[in-house]
Amino acid sequence: MPVRVRPSAPEKRKTPGLDAGFSICGTTAIVDILTRYVGYRAAERSSLGLMQVGRVLPRQFPQGTPTMAKIVKLLSWNVNGIRSLYKRGFLDWLASSSPDILCVQETKAKPEQLPQQLIEPPGYHSYWHWAQKPGYSGVGVYLKEKPLNVETAMGIKRFDDEGRFIRMDFDKFTLFNIYFPNGKASKERLQFKMDFYETFLHQIQSLRKERQRLIFLGDVNTAHKEIDLARPKENEKVSGFLPEEREWIDKVVSLGYVDTFRHFHSEPAQYSWWDLKTRARERNVGWRIDYVFITREMLASVKNAFILQDVMGSDHCPVGVEFETD
Repeated sequence: MPVRVRPSAPEKRKTPGLDAGFSICGTTAIVDILTRYVGYRAAERSSLGLMQVGRVLPRQFPQGTPTMAKIVKLLSWNVNGIRSLYKRGFLDWLASSSPDILCVQETKAKPEQLPQQLIEPPGYHSYWHWAQKPGYSGVGVYLKEKPLNVETAMGIKRFDDEGRFIRMDFDKFTLFNIYFPNGKASKERLQFKMDFYETFLHQIQSLRKERQRLIFLGDVNTAHKEIDLARPKENEKVSGFLPEEREWIDKVVSLGYVDTFRHFHSEPAQYSWWDLKTRARERNVGWRIDYVFITREMLASVKNAFILQDVMGSDHCPVGVEFETD
């Protein structure tokens, strides 16, 4: 299945042009690349994946505040294997959609396993956090402008070993790219998921005392309400639509985080994941489990939110927002 956009999308699903960086590489000098690579390989040997402490200090970036586009087009996509998507034409899609920031989840690879053109697409920097288990989990970010600061650790080994977290600080906002756990495999994995949920929420709530403009996005692995999946009654006892999972999203919303898509769209049958084995996408029997949440303080700056159901290549499709930085 190549990365492509289905033609003749209904008018109501048309979206603005997509815009959407671990920068082992970007448009940097060779010396800088080698310097970063040495640090990167040393960090790879740590128990946390990318960095033992999980922080790239601001002084490692060029001096001065990065200049982000006035209107930022931000995308999130569970790619279900970045190497597989690469073979299907991912870079052509990235070039044509041209997001300012693209966050990817379930990358299933370490940077050393990726071709250079996938690490350093023209015009982009990239950042990665991978799992200790080979071919599992992992997140990455492509962006056109470097952030002020990058962190890849929550500070809890059992979570950090799975490569699910990247935080990026910019001048006007902080972005979290998160691949939240799936709880379907067992009671233990469901508890792991709920523990991850609570830990992450506690951490961003603590940060919110200092920075009010926060975005967290990614594959949350839970449909919030009945409107967010095609068959809610049949899935009431399935992880991904359990009461306790949905209640966590209720809590998130009650604390002032806005589900951007639902802020703009109230219509049903808007999904971001379909089961491949049953060819559910052909019948649009799906789930909306991919989100872009923002703090209430940022809501006025968000101009649009969308689901790109016509973009193929994964069992998920991209979701995104456009927002002003000024």
